[in-house]
Amino acid sequence: MIQFEATIKKFGQQGEKTGWTYIEIPAALAEELKKGNKKSFRVKGKLDKHSIKGIALLPMGNGNFIMPLNGEIRKAIAKKQGGMLSVKLSEDKEEFKFNQDLLDCIADEPKAKIYWDKIPPSHQKYYSKWIDSAKGEDTRVNRIARAVEAMRLGLNYGEMIRRK
Repeated sequence: MIQFEATIKKFGQQGEKTGWTYIEIPAALAEELKKGNKKSFRVKGKLDKHSIKGIALLPMGNGNFIMPLNGEIRKAIAKKQGGMLSVKLSEDKEEFKFNQDLLDCIADEPKAKIYWDKIPPSHQKYYSKWIDSAKGEDTRVNRIARAVEAMRLGLNYGEMIRRK
């Protein structure tokens, strides 16, 4: 486990990362977490008092990594760009579990299944996490229906979210 203090940052113009809120994990600390690794990997731990698990660290070059802070995390830690964050991390070796209802519905829709099988696992996880984050059963069911319909139409996650 590593422990450090981090400043919350936000990308300006940075390609697909434009506007992302994140913290940096310096190369030396990333090396302590997962020796010799230069690829994305998952971590668990605490950001201040907020517990996290299955969060991806993304490589940025020279051995440095970033941890994107999505809206859910930012709300839980109640901090914005420039804020200081107490960070405790270890590698999360637990395998990701996809939402089974989503998988069952995709299996029943051939065009959605073809789309699902073509996208990378990281994109598949966007859909599953979005469904799992629903607070109520009606919302969860509606999200599954939206996701399957979007995949049937060949829309990526972002296109699906923007489409009403």
